[in-house]
Amino acid sequence: MRRSFASLPIRGSFLAAMPALALGVLLCVLASVAAAQNRPPNLEALPDVPPPPPPTVQLTPGQEPEVRIIRRESETVEEYRIGGQLYMLRVTPAGGVPFYLIDYFGDGNFVRSATIDTGVRVPMWVIRSW
Repeated sequence: MRRSFASLPIRGSFLAAMPALALGVLLCVLASVAAAQNRPPNLEALPDVPPPPPPTVQLTPGQEPEVRIIRRESETVEEYRIGGQLYMLRVTPAGGVPFYLIDYFGDGNFVRSATIDTGVRVPMWVIRSW
């Protein structure tokens, strides 16, 4: 006697979950297509907000950084100054990922950084567990 594939016991196996998995994937695809169609036609990118200056640069209330943008064939350089003092450069290579050169101590020595993250991490040690 030949048994068909549909008559095999599949309780608790991967094959039993296939219809639910296929339905979930189908719903995700339909939701993403619907979300893409609801997008307004004329979206504009938000402007980059300049990062705050390092703590060594003193700001007076209402003072904002001066940004000078230099465009070249191979890169775009944004110079950030406060009171004429250069404290940060944002370099965006053509077709590349931007990086930052930051003068943390105001001494003219710039440090390359992939982000503006200060690197401060809060320690999360387990003191007691039960």
